[in-house]
Amino acid sequence: MKAVLLLEDGTYFSGESFGKSGETAGEIVFNTSMTGYQEITTDPSYNGQIVAMTYPLIGNYGFNEFDNESYKPHIQGFIVKELCTTPSNWRNTIDPNQYFVKHNIIGIKGIDTRALTQHLRNNGSMYGIISTECGNLDMLQKNLQAYKSIPRNLVMEVTTKTHIHVPGSGKKVVLIDFGVKNNIIRSLKYRDCDIHILPAYSSFEEIMSYNPDGILLSNGPGDPNDLPVINKTIQKLLGLKPILGICLGHQLLGLSLGLSVKKLKFGHHGSNHPVRDNITGKCYITSQNHNYAIDSTSLNQDVEITQINVNDNTVEAFRHKTLPILGIQYHPEAAPGTMDSVYIFDDFIKMMDSFKG
Repeated sequence: MKAVLLLEDGTYFSGESFGKSGETAGEIVFNTSMTGYQEITTDPSYNGQIVAMTYPLIGNYGFNEFDNESYKPHIQGFIVKELCTTPSNWRNTIDPNQYFVKHNIIGIKGIDTRALTQHLRNNGSMYGIISTECGNLDMLQKNLQAYKSIPRNLVMEVTTKTHIHVPGSGKKVVLIDFGVKNNIIRSLKYRDCDIHILPAYSSFEEIMSYNPDGILLSNGPGDPNDLPVINKTIQKLLGLKPILGICLGHQLLGLSLGLSVKKLKFGHHGSNHPVRDNITGKCYITSQNHNYAIDSTSLNQDVEITQINVNDNTVEAFRHKTLPILGIQYHPEAAPGTMDSVYIFDDFIKMMDSFKG
């Protein structure tokens, strides 16, 4: 079946559909990972976004029930150059097209993904619409603008609705779920943490009622500036318990400390982003997925930048000079991605060990 991808600036691409037929719209971002496509589709941070993969062949090792990063896929749509029809892997349980049909995801293949990526790099990320039902560009543009006008709370769509307890005999960690990836939970569980996962809008009193050794603010979708209620709750927690913020949690932590967050031109999405540590001088390859970053010009005397992105010098990590607070912009849980940064969780454990209250 034919399909069309229309961007909000009028640029369009014609291709073939896969997965569910119909129409879907969202912000289009490109991901430079060569593998890990199942983890990408199930990462809640992509809620509301259409993902374009820059690697030309996707689906070659199929899909399974083990590699999900949450309870279901959250992407708004999927764009590939070629979708493999003969996946080969001993863990494969469902072929790519069936996977997207099963989860009601609309995809388009056979387009020039290099041209799409270059367009987004030159002009910035923008909204787009994929349709298998309509080829009228004027009508699709109207549908796209109508979609953009619909208010959405992306975090509320993916956060847990109830308290979840993952028992352990080590440090008690309250994990605030803004769209947490499973591997963050697994990374804490591997360190024997007693984990209490709470909804995104949990109150200060609810969080402190567990008397945690530390608090982890998870990754998640959207703009942190749209979450003022959560920001006020985090402000109340500062200094009371050690806090680690990852991705969106890192940005919210920065806002609570008086920093500002800006939108990047086309974001960082992939498993090959180089990050330099300002303290050790080491360089790490990291997995990233974010459209926003802390504005380095907004730093105050209480905050120190500890890591920067080698490609564009954006802030990748910070720490508070006197309080037990650590913010990490990338994904140290590395799913998908390298294992360079798993030490961050060990640093969090050490921070809880040394906290005197």
